[in-house]
Amino acid sequence: MTINCIIIEDEPLAQTKLSGYIEQVDVLLLKGVFDSAIDGLNFLKTSQIDLVFLDIRMKGFSGIQFLESLQNKPKIIVTSAYDEYAVKGYEHDVTDFLLKPFALDRFIKAVDRVYNELDSSRSTHDNGFIFIKVENRIVRVEFDKILYVEGMKDYLKIVTSDKNLMTLQSFSSLLELLPKNRFSRVHNSYIVSIDKIESIEKNRIKIKDQVIKISESYRDKFYQELKDQKILK
Repeated sequence: MTINCIIIEDEPLAQTKLSGYIEQVDVLLLKGVFDSAIDGLNFLKTSQIDLVFLDIRMKGFSGIQFLESLQNKPKIIVTSAYDEYAVKGYEHDVTDFLLKPFALDRFIKAVDRVYNELDSSRSTHDNGFIFIKVENRIVRVEFDKILYVEGMKDYLKIVTSDKNLMTLQSFSSLLELLPKNRFSRVHNSYIVSIDKIESIEKNRIKIKDQVIKISESYRDKFYQELKDQKILK
């Protein structure tokens, strides 16, 4: 398994140190280094990234603001010289917090944690199904049967070929369970099954009788995902 990662860090020396550590870990593939959290956020909209090494205290748009702005959240390892940000980071479900200066062995331990989480998630994908909590029941849902997911206030409606399911699960937690090459979030209120798309016209997706708008904030990433999978030129 290869973990595509980026660095968001405004200190050149810290960028160099992190890049050097990443080069020593075979599973890591560095896809970009950014000294601005805004630039990193924009990059994530068009690229499939598994892990972000994130500094918190940066000029302008901070690391915390970056975390609060994420829509499809990759794994996050916070790197900071200020331990008071540890609690704030974990409130945003970061995988680990590295207090500067940190050694290579501590860095590897954090990467191992990410690897194990991603490996566990991908093993779930290999099963071809997930379990969803629906009221007081746990319901098995086959990936092949999911048409799309619609957000409805506090609930998600999972529309399948034979039934609709309502769950309190969040968009971000559901996306972690769904295979990234089969499902894509195209709107604040919609996740679609890519292989169930019948047509796309004027940034509108048709699945069965449902027409789903591709919102501007997800448009570039969605089309790039189709190109990366070589199902769109």
